[in-house]
Amino acid sequence: MSPEPQHDDRDSHNRKVLYAMVAGALLFVVVAVTCVGIVANDLSKDFIGTAVAAGPPGQDSRTLPAKTAPPVGQISLTVPAGVTDNGAVRVGEPSARAVVRVVADLQCPACQAFEKANAKALEEATKNGTAVVEYNIISFLDRASTTQYSSRANNASYCVAESDSSKYQSWLASMFEQQPAEGGDGLTDRKLIEIAEAAGYTDPAVAQCITGRKYDAYVRSNTKDILATGINSTPSVFINGKQVEQGTQLFTPDGLAGPIAAAAR
Repeated sequence: MSPEPQHDDRDSHNRKVLYAMVAGALLFVVVAVTCVGIVANDLSKDFIGTAVAAGPPGQDSRTLPAKTAPPVGQISLTVPAGVTDNGAVRVGEPSARAVVRVVADLQCPACQAFEKANAKALEEATKNGTAVVEYNIISFLDRASTTQYSSRANNASYCVAESDSSKYQSWLASMFEQQPAEGGDGLTDRKLIEIAEAAGYTDPAVAQCITGRKYDAYVRSNTKDILATGINSTPSVFINGKQVEQGTQLFTPDGLAGPIAAAAR
């Protein structure tokens, strides 16, 4: 009697791969729809990332009253040093063949999931020269906290990047690891300073930049500019100008590694 073909292991493996792809795609749809709804709701209001009154150094941000800032056109913008024309923090060799652009909000849970899946791939790509990564951090989720955490975290992003962009990816990973739950107080300014210091940003000027909301006006202006280009969900990720839309690439471990390598060829 001839032996029967052995397909069980192969079929089982194929099913697992298929299930993983379907799960990734469904996750992408859910988080994208959620963030689109949040953006649409936020843009129905008149302000994005309104300023928070800065108190004495060390004062808990939860005790500070929120103030509606004047229209962007009536205030002077302080532009962070070293950012791109569209306000991105650039990490890696500018001449790299693959250019990865990440549009994210530090309060966005889907962005946290993306960072968890792809932080390692992005860091390795910048270190080995395969890609340059441009991080467009925006702040449309101020209403997801009681202290306008989204804007404060975005401001902190520029504070640390201006000091030393080589440590930026490590800082970003820590920020997402400690992302506060939506609907709460958000992280205090003191906690933002602690995260920055743990990532190597010990210059007192960084702490002062965080507590003084140095880039508040720029954060709001740049967020409006980015959203006006058609960005309607976060994370929005592009490789050499082409948007990455597959959930498996965005939310599975090292999902961007393959597309980045292909773009760099």
